[in-house]
Amino acid sequence: MFNQKESGLLQDLKKAEELCIEKYTKYTGEASNPQLQSLLNQINQQEQQHLQTINQILSGSTPSTNSGQQQSGQQQSQNNQQTQKVDSYAPDSTAYKYDSFICSDLLSTEKHISSSYNTSIFEFKDATVRNALNHIQKEEQEHGQKLYNYMASNGMYN
Repeated sequence: MFNQKESGLLQDLKKAEELCIEKYTKYTGEASNPQLQSLLNQINQQEQQHLQTINQILSGSTPSTNSGQQQSGQQQSQNNQQTQKVDSYAPDSTAYKYDSFICSDLLSTEKHISSSYNTSIFEFKDATVRNALNHIQKEEQEHGQKLYNYMASNGMYN
């Protein structure tokens, strides 16, 4: 069904999504701030949906991307609540510094995976697959925006 290059790209995207899930799971448990924990958990759930979509594509199924658009609007309103400044953060505290590290690492990860999706979109001949990958890429960009907003509202982004 897929040529060698397309199959390789899908395998790379699958590994990247698995890594994202691993990081978000780990960091959700390690973050000190409940708002950050909630944000990371929310993004982790979307990453799991991305992996499911990639697995569907690999198995030859046509993925549906309509439900994600509805959820995206709901999650945007949740994100606006989660990006408020956290009053209990002391910029010199260990908890603040580690949460800042978590956010920086995840933002870097989101930038990388978004770029991987961008490259992959141009390599697929099947328009349905391109559309599915484009949908995921947009959500990855939203993840980066959510992380940036959290960091900016808490003085973590310079």
